[in-house]
Amino acid sequence: MYRPKAFAVADIAELHRFIRQRVFATIGVATNGTIAFAYAPVVLDADGAFGAVRFHLARNNPVAEVPDGTRVLLTFTGPDAYVSPDWYASHAMVPTWNYVAVEGEGEARRLSNEGLRTLLINLSAEQEDKLLPKKPWTIDKVPEARLAALSAAIVGYSVAFAKLEGKYKLSQDKKPEDVTGVIAGLEARGDAQSRAVADAITASRVRTL
Repeated sequence: MYRPKAFAVADIAELHRFIRQRVFATIGVATNGTIAFAYAPVVLDADGAFGAVRFHLARNNPVAEVPDGTRVLLTFTGPDAYVSPDWYASHAMVPTWNYVAVEGEGEARRLSNEGLRTLLINLSAEQEDKLLPKKPWTIDKVPEARLAALSAAIVGYSVAFAKLEGKYKLSQDKKPEDVTGVIAGLEARGDAQSRAVADAITASRVRTL
């Protein structure tokens, strides 16, 4: 990941917080002379220096055909938004794009059948918890024969991160008055992405105080 110093985030606790919030990952792998991508929600485990994730893919997905131990890259993206130069107090500025992204890298290891079942339980439990006070859905509501058939169609993986880094490009290289203008401009747009970027800029300013 290209990370100019102003935008680099190395705080593992912060990166883990972000991944738990944005669990849907883009998974990249080099295979058969090309780069292939897959997409899946993950469960984050705070193991090792950088943590680890677990996820599952359709067995027919080409990414699921790579050998055990293959190096993979996972990207988690946050909100992004266009920034107009008209929002700056300073003159002679140019347009840019603000965004948040986290990348993790490590070797993919296949989960056992028991490990896959545990992953499915953990993944649904984490997401159902966000739907409270709805009574949580649990895997025991699926008949065992049906669950076995569905599980046979997917492959589970764990990836222990050998590297985990973030890039929060949130106008940190701009003057305070320019940052204030960016926040105001994004909030005035009113769409969810722009408001989320404005909130991220505000949070970033608080962290650096």
